[in-house]
Amino acid sequence: MPSVLVGEERLIPEFDRYNAEDIMEVCAGCHRIYGQGTLDGEYPRLAGLNPAYLARQIELFKTRKRINIAMLPFATDHELPPDDVRDISSYLASIELPRHMSTLDPAKEFDPLARLEESKKVTNIPHYPGDVEKGGRLYKQECRSCHGSTGEGRWDKMGPMLTGQYSNYLLRQIEKIRKGERLHDTPEDAELFRSYSDEDIANILAWLSHQDD
Repeated sequence: MPSVLVGEERLIPEFDRYNAEDIMEVCAGCHRIYGQGTLDGEYPRLAGLNPAYLARQIELFKTRKRINIAMLPFATDHELPPDDVRDISSYLASIELPRHMSTLDPAKEFDPLARLEESKKVTNIPHYPGDVEKGGRLYKQECRSCHGSTGEGRWDKMGPMLTGQYSNYLLRQIEKIRKGERLHDTPEDAELFRSYSDEDIANILAWLSHQDD
């Protein structure tokens, strides 16, 4: 059934959870079982992203307007027909990943298995080297309107979350946009990204990496 997440209204369309969990068994090979991605940022976090944004990226992979070698075998109408795209996109959007481990309750018996499972979900981005203050100013100048005041994402504008996403992954996507290998909003955005120095980009990533502390 539809869910509403905390913050601005974020409705998740109805989806078949059993079908989504079956699809997730394939996705987990790269993106891990809870859609948390990998610590090195090779595979991005998908959990908690706007389902419409996720569905849009799958469509771009299908039409080869966005190229990713690992996605080629799966981004087809045969492997991911429209109903499957809806189910997996909504399922991933519904996953909430904690930023820290919960505090142990001394009054309750310790459950090591439950603690282990909880630890797999924790996603807290390591601090990226850079000037956090300068990065915050740049972020608010150029990125805030689409990605939210703290990088949490704007579902109404299909701007994906940046806070909670791996810095190395974000850096690779920025480089692809700069080179024209990935579309941002418009082709002209590549020039905007090129106008920022590597130091500017590092500072923005540093600021973002502090937002989930």
